[in-house]
Amino acid sequence: MIDPHGNILVNRVLKEEDANKWREKASNLPQIKIGEEQVKDVKNIARGVYSPLKGFMNQADFESVVKNMTLADGTVWPIPFVLDIDEKTKSDLGIGEQVILADEDGNPIAVMNVRDLYQYDEKDVAQNVFKTTEEAHPGVKMLYDMDDWLVGGGIELIDNSKDPFQEYNLDPSETRTLFKEKGWKTVAGFQTRNTPHKAHEYLQRCALEITDGLFVNPVIGKKKSGDFEDQVILDSYQHLLSEFFPKNRAVMSILPLAMRYAGPREAVLHAIIRKNYGCTHFIVGRDHAGVGDYYGTFEAQEIFDTIEDLGMDILKFEHSFYCRKCGGMGTAKTCPHDKEDQVGPSGTIIRDMLSKGELVPEDIMRPEISETIIKSDNIFVE
Repeated sequence: MIDPHGNILVNRVLKEEDANKWREKASNLPQIKIGEEQVKDVKNIARGVYSPLKGFMNQADFESVVKNMTLADGTVWPIPFVLDIDEKTKSDLGIGEQVILADEDGNPIAVMNVRDLYQYDEKDVAQNVFKTTEEAHPGVKMLYDMDDWLVGGGIELIDNSKDPFQEYNLDPSETRTLFKEKGWKTVAGFQTRNTPHKAHEYLQRCALEITDGLFVNPVIGKKKSGDFEDQVILDSYQHLLSEFFPKNRAVMSILPLAMRYAGPREAVLHAIIRKNYGCTHFIVGRDHAGVGDYYGTFEAQEIFDTIEDLGMDILKFEHSFYCRKCGGMGTAKTCPHDKEDQVGPSGTIIRDMLSKGELVPEDIMRPEISETIIKSDNIFVE
C-alpha cells in the first residue's frame, strides 16, 4: 500500500484513560477557544489526515509553506494550518507551556504544547497562497478575519468524537484497512463539494477503469453561500454508489474540512490528504477548488508539473460533457462534434432548477439524483 505523506501516518489521539486525565486537569490550565472549523483541523491533525503535521505550524514551517509550498524540512505542503490568537491571549501564554484547546462551549478538545508565538503579514500570505489580496475571495476573507498572532505547537487529541455523520467518517488508518480488506492495490480518490452530475460520474468511471477501487471523499464543513448542504451531498452520493456502481468497487467517507478555495494549492493539499487515506490515484478536473475567475481553468492540474513528485498518480481530466450526436459522455479528446451538441454541467442551471423543485435534464444529472435532492428540506447553504 502507498506510504502516507512524509512516510509516517500521524496518530495523536490519546487513549481514553489519558484523555480523562486531561479532562480533569483542563480547568487548571490556560484555555484557547476554537471554532467549529478549527476543531475539524485539530481532529484531522491528530488522526493523520494531515500527515506529517503533528500540530499547528511554527513560524519556520509557516513561512516556508507560504513562500515555497514546502515545510521547513522540504516536504511538499501547500496550505498553512495555523491557530490564531489575539494579543491578550498571547500575553497569557509562554513557550513550553501546555494549553487546552476547547470548543465554543468550553469542552476540552485537545492539549497543545506551545512551541512558537509569532505574527504574519496577511497581504503577503494572501498573495502567495491565494494569488490575490481581494477580500471578495472567500479564502482571503477568512485570512483577513484572523487574529494578529499565531501559536504553533504539537497537539494531542482529547475528544475523538465524530459527529455529525459518524457512519461516514473514517480515519486514514480505517480506510487503509478497508482498502486492504477489499484487496484494492490501487485506489482513485475523488474530491467533491457538490452533488453528483453526469460529468463527475463519467470521470469517476474512467478512473475506476484503471484502478481497483473508487474512494468518493466529499468535503464536509464551512462552504460559501450557494454551495450544497452536507446532508444533500451525502444522500445523493449514497444513492448513486448503491444503485449505479458495483458494490465492491466504490466506497464513500467524508472529509471534515473548511474549503479555502485556493485553487491549485488546494488541489495539492487534496491530493496529499487522499494519499494519507491510502489512495494511489487522485482525480483533478477543471477549476478544482477554485472560485470566481481567480485561477485558470486547468491551473490546478498544471501545478503538479511544478512540484516534487508526490508518489501518486494525478489523473488530469478534460472538461466532460454529454454529446447529443455521440449519444453519451465524452471530452474534447474523445468527441469530434461542435459545442452546440455538447451539454456540460452548468452549475447555474443545476442550482436554479433544483431550487424550483424541477428535475435537471437527464443529459446533465440522473433523474433519480435530482429526485433525491429535491426531497431534501434544505438544499443550499444560505
